[in-house]
This record gives sequence, structure tokens and C-alpha cells, in this order.
Amino acid sequence: MAAVTVLPVEGGVRSLAWDGADLVDPAGGGRRWRPEAGTAEPAFDDFGPAFDRAVLSPSGRHAVVHEERGTRGLVVDLAGRRVVRELVRAGYRADDYDYPVALGRLPDGREVLVHCPEEYNVLQIEELASGRRLTEGAREDVDVFHSRPAVSPDGRHLLVAGWVWHPYGIAEVYDLAAALTDPAVLDRDGVLPVSSVSDGIDAEVTSACWLDADRLAIATTDDDQDLGTEVDRLGAWSISARRWLHRSALDHTGGVLLGRGSQVVSLHGHPRLVDVATGAVVAQWPEVPVARRTGCYGVRHIPTPVAALSPDGRRLAVAQDEGIALIGLPG
Repeated sequence: MAAVTVLPVEGGVRSLAWDGADLVDPAGGGRRWRPEAGTAEPAFDDFGPAFDRAVLSPSGRHAVVHEERGTRGLVVDLAGRRVVRELVRAGYRADDYDYPVALGRLPDGREVLVHCPEEYNVLQIEELASGRRLTEGAREDVDVFHSRPAVSPDGRHLLVAGWVWHPYGIAEVYDLAAALTDPAVLDRDGVLPVSSVSDGIDAEVTSACWLDADRLAIATTDDDQDLGTEVDRLGAWSISARRWLHRSALDHTGGVLLGRGSQVVSLHGHPRLVDVATGAVVAQWPEVPVARRTGCYGVRHIPTPVAALSPDGRRLAVAQDEGIALIGLPG
């Protein structure tokens, strides 16, 4: 198992993202580290402790810093060291679920922002740099709390791992090209069917992520009538085939997932590297504690783990009390 090294960080880490070989903490004022050098560049600003999460644009130029369980966000130009504009999300039950925001790149190269600025149940897509809305038009309210959106690597689909009132976690995937032509596409059922065990998403979704442009990793939990207990499962879903490619029971809670080709990093209690086809744990690091967070809604005292997978999939960075744990991933 790969050794864990710790990059000391004074004052803690609020968010983590890889920008090439560098680690960035946008919510912590844009601090930047080069792990091999072991030194941090000075912060250009501090947005305040309420801004405790961030997402980085594919180009690395912009970020959105935001409150995980609040309503405020900021679009930040990291290269220009300036705040571009303020964001706000719908306030209804905002303290009960994670701020819905994603940054991605469309096939034509434009970087976009996905969020819910007016209504909790209406997704909007905007050009990131200009703020120009791309989803103007008649919309229909749907009974879904959108959360944890993620644009696919090829920019053609949008994953949302949100919830509906029971509460109950769900996942939806939308065709972005269709949504830019008819924004109401985002108010209808997506391309993931919800039906039987054999051909649909039949259990509560606790986490999901992209493995590549076609495949999703989806963690679910449901009641096993034979065992009389809850069972956690991990599966790979193909958009093009419209079916499960693999699905296996887990011997641990999936937690937050980060995609790595045929594997996922599972963050719950500590990091685990899990084979998606079998559900087997390939490697794990119990000496690196992370929050035991499941789903996008509910408890407020358990935050989402702050972690990032490098673009080449070879290194995992995990925020710790004393700094940043750097893990070299096998294979």
C-alpha cells in the first residue's frame, strides 16, 4: 500500500482541487501548493469562513466558492485575482442540503456554470465568464431538490444527485445539447430510467460520479428483506447501453465517490479504492480520517469530505486537521 505523506498547511484547508500538478484551495483565498516543492504561495484574498466549499473550472482560471449549507456564492477569477460576480441560490431548505453548483466545458469549448439561482427545483446554465444565461425560456416546476451536479467529461450530459421529499436520494442525467435547445428538458425525467432491479435505478442513491463520458458510478442503499438490514451497493451505469454494466454489494458505506476509470475512491470514515465491477476494496488508508457523510441532504454537523483526485488519477489529496494528506494510488 502506498505511503501517505502530509503537506503541512497553516490555518487548515477549506476546499481542494487540482490544477495540473498544483493543488488549489479556492475557498481558502486561492492558496496554491506544489506538492513536490512543499511550499504554498501567498493567498490573494480571504473570503471568510462561511465560504467553506469550492469548485474549479476545467481551465483552472475560474472557481465558484460557496457555502455548503448556505445561499451565497462567488464566481472568482483566480488568474485575475478578482471576484467576477456574486451568486445566490434559492433559500428554501437551503440549510438542509448541499449547494447545487457545477462548472464544466461544453463540446464547443465554452465553460459553463450550472446552478439553481431562483428556484430550488429549476436548474439554470450560464456562460461562466459572462454570466449570460443559456437556458432562457418557459420552465416547469418539478418536485426535486437538485444537488451535487456534475458535467460529463465530454460536456454532453449533466449528472444531478439530489433528493425528493420523503426524503429520498435520487440521480438524474440530462442531455445538455437538448437542454440548450429546449430548457424544459431539465424539468423532465432524464435518461436514467427508474424501474425494476434489472434495468433501472431501483434504490435510494447516496452518491454518484462520472467514470468517463459514458459511464457513471452510482452508490445506492436499500432494505434487504431476506437479511432484514440495509445493503449498500455500487454499480456502473452506461448512458449509451441504458443499463447496469456491473452492480455489487459493498461491505462498507459508499460515502462520497470520486471516479477513476474502472475504480472509484470511496470517502467514508477513511479513503478506500474500490473496483467498480466487483465492489472489492483494492486498497484503503484507515490512517487518513474523513467525515462519515452519506447523501446530499440531512445532517448538518457532518460535512462533506474535502478531497480531490489528480487529473491523471495517480494521487489523492485529502484535507486533514494538520494539512493535506497526499496518497499515491496503486495501478
